Amino acid sequence: MGKITGFMEFKRQDEGYLEPAARVKNYKEFVLHLSDPQAKVQAARCMDCGIPFCNSGCPVNNIIPDWNDLVFHGNYRAALENLHSTNNFPEFTGRVCPAPCESACTLGIINDPVGIKSIEHKIIDTGWEHGWVVPQPPEKLSGKKVAIIGSGPAGLAAAQQLARVGHAVTVFEKSDRIGGLLRYGIPDFKMEKSHIDLRVKQMEAEGVTFRTSVLVGKDFPASVNNWAKETIFPEDLANDFDAIVMAGGAEQPRDLPVPGRELKGVHFAMDFLPLQNKVNAGDKLKDQIKASGKNVVVIGGGDTGSDCVGTSNRHGAASVAQFELMPQPPEQENKPLVWPYWPTKLRTSSSHEEGCERDWAVATKRFEGKGGKVEKLIACRVEWKDGKMIEVPNSEFEMKADLVLLAMGFVSPVQQVLDAFGVEKDARGNAKATTDGDGCYATSVPKVFVAGDMRRGQSLVVWAIREGRQCARAVDEFLMGESVLPR
Repeated sequence: MGKITGFMEFKRQDEGYLEPAARVKNYKEFVLHLSDPQAKVQAARCMDCGIPFCNSGCPVNNIIPDWNDLVFHGNYRAALENLHSTNNFPEFTGRVCPAPCESACTLGIINDPVGIKSIEHKIIDTGWEHGWVVPQPPEKLSGKKVAIIGSGPAGLAAAQQLARVGHAVTVFEKSDRIGGLLRYGIPDFKMEKSHIDLRVKQMEAEGVTFRTSVLVGKDFPASVNNWAKETIFPEDLANDFDAIVMAGGAEQPRDLPVPGRELKGVHFAMDFLPLQNKVNAGDKLKDQIKASGKNVVVIGGGDTGSDCVGTSNRHGAASVAQFELMPQPPEQENKPLVWPYWPTKLRTSSSHEEGCERDWAVATKRFEGKGGKVEKLIACRVEWKDGKMIEVPNSEFEMKADLVLLAMGFVSPVQQVLDAFGVEKDARGNAKATTDGDGCYATSVPKVFVAGDMRRGQSLVVWAIREGRQCARAVDEFLMGESVLPR
């Protein structure tokens, strides 16, 4: 390690933020990066723990102690090569990953864990600043063609890996821009979309072809965003390509079937967030959902709900409240009980710090309004006993609500797409495929593979990258009989 006693000498320093009053005026990123000296000190906190649980806590198995040591010694170029050996897009994970690696950090048992995410962020941004991130075109072409459906992190990771070993890769995206839920699910203030654009240019130079506004499948539901201008049927892809990778997101939102759900002003979060991203990209929209001057209630306490809070504050909402059905988690986890696994504890996001009334163990019973427009919601307190939700007697209350955003997660991939391919599904409605042994990531349909949310359900960007990389190896083995791609 760079400094054997560093973990005893230095305290954790997180990346800073611009003040809320300044950052809510725009949609730009507001994280203040570590300086070179700060990054060196934070890397010095990585201890010689013997068994680096951070490696296994990270879904892509980043070789974290190694690049911490390289950062300590100021060798950022070698640190970038190390980081890229396991992660195609550290600029994505360095911004939006919740960092399960830090929960697995050995130092975290007795102290604050190493600031792994901030160091990763520093490495990749330094690489872009110095021009070290360059295309890696294949030395020779294989003559094989691969279609990838979906341009989120799973699809992009699979596409880049397969292109670099010589396959002709075409990525199909139903939206008008590349990026999937990275583009139209994550607000710009968490990750500006220029980072996606840089990777697209790199991948085009590596031989990847991108086709936007193209829907693969049929009978797409109205509850999922679809800006496609062209439709391609699965059988046509099967005739034109040697392998197909299904790498779309888990886009089917969880609904709230209560009285008044049909009132105007009650929307899915993914009806709200993507439109702001489109406006930020320069599109002029007539039907954007705006929170300006409204009393906003966000139902759902996860990351998507937090994104709705931050976006509503930037719109200039009169008030923002967020409800969560589950009880309020503890402020501090029981480390000896949960380490090295991801703990359940109270997490306050930057969006919450900008202004939000949060409440837990609340169930929405109905929406009420006049003239077909929502004006308030009726909710109640709940308790959880033996895994069952019980309404607390006499706990009903009402809250003003001009705009209600449903951010309760996603139940599955779009079923119509899976049905169009005829793939076998698991009990949760995901495409069924194993991740180990012969035929991993292969569906029940010949030469059709699946990775990311379409296989595992709603998950993290870092898990999507892992599955995209592993699926790419499986496809390469299927096409060539062997593969030099890493798992």
